[in-house]
Amino acid sequence: MGRETPPQEKGALRQALDAYIFLSGIGIFFCAVLGICMYIGSLADEAFNLGHKGIFAGILMGFPLALFSVYRRVRRIR
Repeated sequence: MGRETPPQEKGALRQALDAYIFLSGIGIFFCAVLGICMYIGSLADEAFNLGHKGIFAGILMGFPLALFSVYRRVRRIR
């Protein structure tokens, strides 16, 4: 008949899928935070005629903010 997977393999597959979904969500969250900061920087560019310095400032402020947000999210889960 059909070949069934042992219960341990089903658990391992489910565990791997859960880890993949969790890490994908973390990556999307990181990019979203960084993107929002870059958008705010571009708004500052337009308002104050800064050239591309506003986007650069958004990246410089957004990257540590995104890292900290991801750290808090991972720590809360674990």
